[in-house]
Amino acid sequence: MESQRGLTLIELLIAVAGLTVLCTVAIPCLAGGVEAARGADARSSLLASLGTAANRAALTGVRGVLCPSVDGARCADTPDWSGGWIVFLDPNASRERDAGETLLLAQPALAGRVRLRSTAGRTRIVFQGNGGNAGSNVTFTLCDGRGPGKARALILSNTGGLRDGVATAENLEATCVR
Repeated sequence: MESQRGLTLIELLIAVAGLTVLCTVAIPCLAGGVEAARGADARSSLLASLGTAANRAALTGVRGVLCPSVDGARCADTPDWSGGWIVFLDPNASRERDAGETLLLAQPALAGRVRLRSTAGRTRIVFQGNGGNAGSNVTFTLCDGRGPGKARALILSNTGGLRDGVATAENLEATCVR
């Protein structure tokens, strides 16, 4: 009599149960990791955009403007930067991108559930010809799909430096998707 190889029903059920437990634990961790990476990418993109605006303003002596945008060409009057933003040179200091003004960068909408908002009333970041930020400090609140507990505040100083801070309850409420 030949022996038969294979799995018994009980062995198969144990393997399926183990796989179910593994998936139940791994999928939320993976999703959190993806959202964390998206948030880090948004922070990196914002930092690069600020650097582009400041550097080009300093090199050309022309104001560099960074503003939220929904179409990739014009500024939007909103503190919500989640739909993307643009960086342009603004020789007439209008704080609006007019015909013929050089578009330096167009950042597309942020991925996933990442949201970025600036301080209320600060919908334009202007860098003067010396590369310094024209205006007061501005705080960006960055929130990804992991929720308000993982949100961060990014504070831009007048010199153009970006540092981490603590997001206020009001900013978290306005920024984080529930």
